[in-house]
Amino acid sequence: MKYAIIIPDGAADSPIDELGGKTPLEVAHKPNMDKVAMTGRIGTVRTTPAGFSAGSDVCTLCLLGYDPAKYHPGRAPLEAAAMGLQLQPQDWVFRCNFVTIVDDKMVDHSAGHIKDPEARTLLSAVAESIVSAGAASPVTFYPGVSYRNLMTISGGDFSRLAATPPHDIPDQPVRGHLPRGAGSQMLLDMMQKAHDVLKNHDVNLVRRQFGENEATDIWLWGQGRAASVPSFAQRFGKQGAMITAVDLLRGIANLLGWRNIDVPGITSYHDTNYAAQGRYTCEALDNYDIVCCHVEAPDEASHQGDYATKIASIENIDRYVVGPVLEKLATFPDWRLLIMPDHATQCSTRKHHDAPVPFAMAGVQRQGAVPRLYTEADARQSDLHVETGYELMDYFLAARH
Repeated sequence: MKYAIIIPDGAADSPIDELGGKTPLEVAHKPNMDKVAMTGRIGTVRTTPAGFSAGSDVCTLCLLGYDPAKYHPGRAPLEAAAMGLQLQPQDWVFRCNFVTIVDDKMVDHSAGHIKDPEARTLLSAVAESIVSAGAASPVTFYPGVSYRNLMTISGGDFSRLAATPPHDIPDQPVRGHLPRGAGSQMLLDMMQKAHDVLKNHDVNLVRRQFGENEATDIWLWGQGRAASVPSFAQRFGKQGAMITAVDLLRGIANLLGWRNIDVPGITSYHDTNYAAQGRYTCEALDNYDIVCCHVEAPDEASHQGDYATKIASIENIDRYVVGPVLEKLATFPDWRLLIMPDHATQCSTRKHHDAPVPFAMAGVQRQGAVPRLYTEADARQSDLHVETGYELMDYFLAARH
């Protein structure tokens, strides 16, 4: 049996006035996704358990069959696993985003999707300033992809610290969302120091001249300690592979014992090489029991409130990923395909939403009785609703109904 999972990150949405009260999934031309829904099973699944926020860290763990209440260590530790960081028991790891804050408002959680070379130059300047200032505990910065970086602190206790993801507060005042609770003053001091370094840095001066969003600040959040997660082979007896441009997903794959497959030209935005993602997913199915292809583009378009780009990204995923993967799976005697976003992301609010997401599943012993399209509304009309999200993986992999 071959299994494929396609994650159009954040593709689910709410009705949009400019689209005549329809969602991007309803407007998009997506014959392949609809074929999966029409010939297979469609329903909804709750990937954000009670007590958690809707984020790709929590929701992807849930999607892949892991109870976040047992296995979620925090967002930053999952990304540390992608970088191969060897965290010690006393280490705390944080997400360290470059963001754009103007007049106390979160203007851009990605600092204009800052490019890697610029981000690395800025992070080096921030690190030199903070370390030379004599941080209370040993602090180390690690460059990631674009605006996404990590910071570790050796020692201290941040278990009661609260920190808000920057993409949860678009165009909102930041003051009420800054790190708070035990250990927060240390982080706030570092964030202020970084602001002082960044405001007149040459990289930002050039970005200012070109009218681009500057990396005005660092934003520290997603803290946690080293993750401990049983492998996918231990839990489900399957060998897997992941295709993604996002460190968070690569980290989860590493923890699950999956191989991360590098694909040329893929990014976490709409400029990704959709065709290459589809082609490499097809090739990986020859060598692995289960292959997961994650495409970040719909989520990033939603965070910008750009429903036109979101629709285009869904159509490209359908054409260049779902279509070829369906054709490839048909060459195997037994197969199953699961299509679902990890969470919904609303263009209207530019934020994640914790509503159940639509899924479509086709293949051996996964035929539905009532043909439906792959939309939020049709999924809600189905009789298949999975409230405990991590149990969907058992159903997807089960040999029988």
